[in-house]
Amino acid sequence: MNKTKGIILAAGRASRLFPITYAVNKQLLAIYDKPMVYYPLSVLMLAQIKDILIITKKEDVKSFKALLGDGRNFGMKISYAVQKKPKGIADAFIIGEKFIGDSNCVLILGDNIFYGENFRGKLQKAKYRNEGATVFSYPVHDPERYGVVELDENNLAKRIVEKPKKPKSNLAVTGLYFYDKNVVSIAKSLKPSKRGELEITDLNKIYLKSKKLHVESFGRGFAWLDTGTPDSLLSANNFIGTIEKRQGLKVACLEEIAFNNDWINKVQLNKLKDKISNGPYKDYLIKILKK
Repeated sequence: MNKTKGIILAAGRASRLFPITYAVNKQLLAIYDKPMVYYPLSVLMLAQIKDILIITKKEDVKSFKALLGDGRNFGMKISYAVQKKPKGIADAFIIGEKFIGDSNCVLILGDNIFYGENFRGKLQKAKYRNEGATVFSYPVHDPERYGVVELDENNLAKRIVEKPKKPKSNLAVTGLYFYDKNVVSIAKSLKPSKRGELEITDLNKIYLKSKKLHVESFGRGFAWLDTGTPDSLLSANNFIGTIEKRQGLKVACLEEIAFNNDWINKVQLNKLKDKISNGPYKDYLIKILKK
């Protein structure tokens, strides 16, 4: 049995979005018809991960609990932890040490949105690698803004460079990472970077050095969006809105995914539906119940 736990990191200040995020956690902002946190949470659910830790700021825990509770409504277990200071992405594993225990784990950044065919298959492939780490790459036109991975002739990771001035690859490392049970001890061995943070790139380099860093690539037809600026936030809203209107299907509908995973039954889905006010989202759940 594969014991993999999930972590959503939702603790950043999102200063590039000020004044929108002065008083509201970015991951609670709307992406079209759902809170942003629904999207990374749906990714973990698609990977069949039921035990999830949300790491956020102390003042935001109450809001996340009001939105998601303990996860029981979705047939899951959701717990919460606090990142007191912005110490970097890799700090999430130190904060989540007790939660992770001796399990494998997956970390997803709370502002990343993924959408594309056969996504569930790629997630399952990464999940069932019991050794090493898996990152997901995506071709971008401005790789100097990202951590970039270079591949060898066998499509294995050869090098990772954080925000290279002269990129030798256009493959950005996305905010989705799978790790084996050694990740906590590796994270603890890291030294803070010049900006005083434990860098996820440094952690990935350790797996790379031991030849245990796998890369799953997203190509054409797949969308990876982050929401760090007002423009990218708007683009994400427009993208999700367009997809949902054209297809008549919802992206990151937690109730639907839980139902399709057989984590909840029709009676439970009906109860979740009744908690929602009349509108398009409720109408969508009614449509699922009638299938």
